[in-house]
Amino acid sequence: MPLLFSIITVTYNARKALDRTLQSVGVQTYGEMEYLVIDGGSTDGTMERVARWEAEMADERTRRGIEPMRCVTVSEPDRGLYDAMNKGLQRATGDYVWFLNAGDTFRSPETVAQLADVAERNGWPDILYGETDVTDSEGRFIAARRLKAPEVLTWRGFRTGMCVSHQAFVVKRSVALTYDLQYRFSADFDWCIRCMKQSQRIVNSRMRLVNYEAEGMTTRNRKASLAERYRIMCRYYGALPTQMRHLWFATRFLWAKVSGNKA
Repeated sequence: MPLLFSIITVTYNARKALDRTLQSVGVQTYGEMEYLVIDGGSTDGTMERVARWEAEMADERTRRGIEPMRCVTVSEPDRGLYDAMNKGLQRATGDYVWFLNAGDTFRSPETVAQLADVAERNGWPDILYGETDVTDSEGRFIAARRLKAPEVLTWRGFRTGMCVSHQAFVVKRSVALTYDLQYRFSADFDWCIRCMKQSQRIVNSRMRLVNYEAEGMTTRNRKASLAERYRIMCRYYGALPTQMRHLWFATRFLWAKVSGNKA
């Protein structure tokens, strides 16, 4: 039986950016998908746009002979980004859950189909991951993500940072935990670690999976996000090793800066 992928988009007053995401989801060639839009009560016409897209997408997939996509939409106030993500997890019915933010797009129309093939060839692992590219607010390519996904990934791999982006981290729903709402900006970092800790098999897809928009909530709140990540690292990897690692990062940064000035 084909794998069902639950694609989850959390949004709030992001109609323009969401258009790119809707189009990217709609043109996927894979049949076994459901799409969940979890909205925080937008007032900019976001949900009206989603409703029109849903009708257009159903007609187009029928014309192309692709299985109709189940769509779930929710629009109501929430307690923030990760509360909305938890709502998506609670409503998802797929074998795998995959978060795609408003403004993010799949790498190609075949991305979900290709990842489904990787999952099947590898015996349906608990987690699949890959690479991401960074785009601007108009969806134009900027660069490949600075941190390259490691060849082999375990929960200990995040001790130096989030080496796989949240959008390229696809989790079997049976091991996907809820997000810890004590973290306002980095609950995805904590979530990835906890999901990996309870997973038996994690597979590198060796695919470029997603284009993600650079200006996300974490980027806008960088200092608060880094402070939360530090707390999370101390929690899982120990306070002293985390402090020593950050001291080394700071020393290396200063040395590079001094060397650059001398040159």
